[in-house]
Amino acid sequence: MTTLREKVAGERRRLKSVRETLTVAVSRKSGGDSAFAPFYVAIGDYIETAMGRLHAQDVKMGDMIRDKLGTLDGPSEQALRELDERLAGNQDHLRALTTARKVLVSAPDAAALERFETVGAAYTQYIVASMGHHGGTTDLAGRLFSQEDWEHMAGISEEDTRTEQRLYALVFAALPAALNDLRPTS
Repeated sequence: MTTLREKVAGERRRLKSVRETLTVAVSRKSGGDSAFAPFYVAIGDYIETAMGRLHAQDVKMGDMIRDKLGTLDGPSEQALRELDERLAGNQDHLRALTTARKVLVSAPDAAALERFETVGAAYTQYIVASMGHHGGTTDLAGRLFSQEDWEHMAGISEEDTRTEQRLYALVFAALPAALNDLRPTS
């Protein structure tokens, strides 16, 4: 039986793998190669699902911290404000990526590929710079949350896990030949 920690760790590893693959792919550019379109669409599908779930978890974490603390002191208020700002920025980038993916589905031409690459590059830079664990909220959650709280916050169902793993597999199934060196070894 897989523990919650193992499920979350696996999901985070796969998300990092897709994000790193996208980072390299958009830096190399498709050059209008239509073989990139299904790959970018698969990446868009994966990121929309995975980052959507992480967003929901982080919003829930912020709400749970606020509920548990009641009255916020200055550092807690700042940590939660920074969380809200990072999440808002993430949603802006996610909407832009989703829109670029939709355009790519309807018109998989060189302009749509280039637009997806531009938006994808901006998003991966944002993820690296702004997302992940941040001391303020991570420390608060670590201090305030029980194991049951972590499980409630994660909200990972077996169906969620299967969907995430299926979308991950589709990303690498659609990998264009020009990016074959990015295929995971494990």
